[in-house]
Amino acid sequence: MGRAFEYRKASKMARWDKMAKTFSRIGKDIAIAVKAGGPDPESNPALRRCIQNAKGANMPKDNVERAIKKASGADAEQYDEITYEGYGQGGVAFFVECTTNNPTRTVANVRAIFNKMDGNLGKNGELAFIFDRKGIFTLDKSSITMDWEEFEMEMIDGGAEEIDTDENEVMVTTAFEDFGALSHKLEKLGIEAKSAELQRIPNMTKEVTEEQFKNNMKMLEKFEEDDDVQNVYHNMEINDELMQKL
Repeated sequence: MGRAFEYRKASKMARWDKMAKTFSRIGKDIAIAVKAGGPDPESNPALRRCIQNAKGANMPKDNVERAIKKASGADAEQYDEITYEGYGQGGVAFFVECTTNNPTRTVANVRAIFNKMDGNLGKNGELAFIFDRKGIFTLDKSSITMDWEEFEMEMIDGGAEEIDTDENEVMVTTAFEDFGALSHKLEKLGIEAKSAELQRIPNMTKEVTEEQFKNNMKMLEKFEEDDDVQNVYHNMEINDELMQKL
């Protein structure tokens, strides 16, 4: 299995199990996409991707349409995308992506979480080398009707680096710069992704003790509970023993 596939399976981000949080996150993504490229998904690839993700998360169509309409209005909420980097216990790197209408509030909250959980907020850029930015496409296995080898060749032609599968899903990983090309390839093949996202996958991991693991997981949960936090990535190594405790 590829690194991105194993990382996703191991992390079990709690945010994705909280529907209200997921809808809020997608709503912010829609607002940013509309601001950058307009409200028409036909001419706005980023908005099309947001709508795909909304479908994959079972977000009601009415909610999506309201979010687009709200983002198109003169009084639309203005959001900034901000990232923060820091360390948890045992030297584990944390990369926190936020979308906020109040950066002062957000940095105060992020700093407070690091401090409360005995971590340290670092300087932007100092941990970026630990994470590779990748495009991650999640597909329903049942949506692939062509021959598997033919599908793999099409994906490789579109820029796929890794193609992983389990019983129900296929996950295709691309380099950051090939994200758009693979999205176009899937559209051309008539395959609709359940989700299509840019994620940060660690290229090196950090072993921790059981106590450090538990404390880092608590910090991860605190970040995921914050309304301004969109995504949290870490490089904590999760072996089979620790996996059972997730």
